[in-house]
Amino acid sequence: MNQTAPSEMNPAPASVDEGRPVSAEPSAVSRGPRKVKLTSGRVLVVDDDDDMLELVRDELASRGFAVDVASTGGDALTALQWRECDAVITDVRLERESGLDLCERIVASQPDVPVLIMTAFGDLDTAVRAIRAGAYDFIAKPFKMDMVAIALRRAVQHRQLQREVGRLRDALDRAPTVEGVLGDSRTMRNVFEMVTRVADGNATVLVTGESGTGKELVARAIHERSPRSSGEFVAINCAAMPAPLLESELFGHVKGAFTDAKVSRSGLFVRANGGTLFLDEIGEMALEMQAKLLRVLQDRRVRPVGGDTEVSFDTRIVAATNRDLDADVAAGRFREDLFYRINVVRIHVPPLRSRGNDILLLAQQFLQELAGRSGKAVTGISGTTAERLLTYDWPGNVRELQNCMERAVTLARFEELTPDDLPEKIRLHASTRLSEGDDPEQLPTLDEMERRYIRRVLSATEGNKTRAARVLGVDRRTLYRRIHRLGIDDPGSAS
Repeated sequence: MNQTAPSEMNPAPASVDEGRPVSAEPSAVSRGPRKVKLTSGRVLVVDDDDDMLELVRDELASRGFAVDVASTGGDALTALQWRECDAVITDVRLERESGLDLCERIVASQPDVPVLIMTAFGDLDTAVRAIRAGAYDFIAKPFKMDMVAIALRRAVQHRQLQREVGRLRDALDRAPTVEGVLGDSRTMRNVFEMVTRVADGNATVLVTGESGTGKELVARAIHERSPRSSGEFVAINCAAMPAPLLESELFGHVKGAFTDAKVSRSGLFVRANGGTLFLDEIGEMALEMQAKLLRVLQDRRVRPVGGDTEVSFDTRIVAATNRDLDADVAAGRFREDLFYRINVVRIHVPPLRSRGNDILLLAQQFLQELAGRSGKAVTGISGTTAERLLTYDWPGNVRELQNCMERAVTLARFEELTPDDLPEKIRLHASTRLSEGDDPEQLPTLDEMERRYIRRVLSATEGNKTRAARVLGVDRRTLYRRIHRLGIDDPGSAS
């Protein structure tokens, strides 16, 4: 096959296979070096030109691939049986059979191995036939080795992602879970450990994290694992009602305490006696109400609105917030004494975007639940769809993922979800990661790198520019200038 002169390129960064040496066992089809630092996956190259095989092998090896080679389709199939490969690249014209025929045989026997076919530039008919034969991609000749390496890395990543999706589907029933909270990432395992450790006690717990991360589920898990599990779990959203109504809900009221108080009513502190009271979004509570709540938590007694008699209660308090209460205390928006009273033990629930493959684990769980309820024969997620799910930032966290999967299952036409089943904003989302890969044409400019990083910091600090400037190592004035120069949308009005 013909090829332009190979271009030089630094070895690829390490991947999950780093450090695994190529086997030194003899092979009639493998002529690669005996010891290669496997960083980009194992690739089988098929061509009947020995000189080209050696050239491609050396070029790919220098870019971090472990390379096996074969000169015929039969040798290639033997190689695949002898040792697992992450991708195959074959010339369309081989001495004994067509590369298209080889592609069909590989797809039939090992459908998870992506096949890339090399064909002459402009040969549209062959390219179409290659895709119909099940090829993952085709490469037009003449080509540069940098572009071949990029295409192979994408193919290898695609296969690894497909295998991971399958592994997670099989491992779903065995995945770590705490009363409905699912996750296998290190951060979620830390959450599970904390839930287990605090459940037996009576200490007040503060659960922090962004909206939609599952803070209430964590609070319920603490209750269900505690000696209070036979009692009631009572939840209230402190941001959903004004202070007078919240006071009545929490403390209760006596008949005639206000216009609509037709009868006396016990508050949630008393209702949850022997159980757990969950104060959601406690950071939104008005300062006047914070003072009253502090008194109740200190005395463990509550006086109904309009009443003269205090009532004792035995209720465990779990509070939650998506705000930075440390910053709110410093700014005078939250009482410091109340903060110390509720912040005895803190459990932080991480955002979904930082939980890695938990995204796919949760997606598969939602898929199974939703498909079961709707009666649709949807069983899995395609590798391309999984890639879209992992790329998206999930500002709405687990709640947004659940809504996404409900839509996808509703619209699904096949057994596996495809990218077309996803909402447009997820399907077309441009990643905010600092690096998109090794393709020079896709690498961002310095301004774009700075823009993405500032956006990520502002998102992490919930728009608080004082904290963001501190993280970035600049003063606020400099941050404002950069926000204006880079055209970054103001994520919030926090100072």
